[in-house]
Amino acid sequence: MCTDRRQLPLGPSRHTHLPGFTRTKRTLCSLGEAARELSRRARMEMHFIFSDKVMLLFDFWSVHSPAGMALSVLVVLLLAVLYEGIKVGKAKLLYHTLSSLRTPTSQEHILERERDSVDSDSLLASRTTPRWLLCHFGQSLVHVIQVIIGYFMMLAVMSYNAWIFLGVVLGSAVGYYLMYPLLGKV
Repeated sequence: MCTDRRQLPLGPSRHTHLPGFTRTKRTLCSLGEAARELSRRARMEMHFIFSDKVMLLFDFWSVHSPAGMALSVLVVLLLAVLYEGIKVGKAKLLYHTLSSLRTPTSQEHILERERDSVDSDSLLASRTTPRWLLCHFGQSLVHVIQVIIGYFMMLAVMSYNAWIFLGVVLGSAVGYYLMYPLLGKV
């Protein structure tokens, strides 16, 4: 029960959606009651817990059963494997992009100048620039996808559910184990 009924200034409030608030009259008691109500509703743990109840990333991804938790851990594990695969794929894409856009050696450049006029150099440069821009756009797109998946995994871990955390760690380990050998096959 609240005993402090001092009036707060009148005016519009950003917190009018909280329980106990009205637009015309607000009291310190109402603020305390609203804070307690919000605290009671939220109940987000700030330490790792082993539980089969969690809300991940979106409102519709709410887990309430052991089977749902197992499926969620599997999804997060596969997301981590995909993240590692994208990392390796991005490195391979960069390698192939750089090797396909290689600059001619000095001897090839001299022979080309002897054969062709100066206009052929500008033609080669004009053909290479759009190709480079297309490759750079592809690299940027893959990077954005990697960042999005990385943030999704971070937010999933921030649910402080130990099962989800273990799914991310195990998925990252499995993904690295499976994808790393593909780097040597460049």
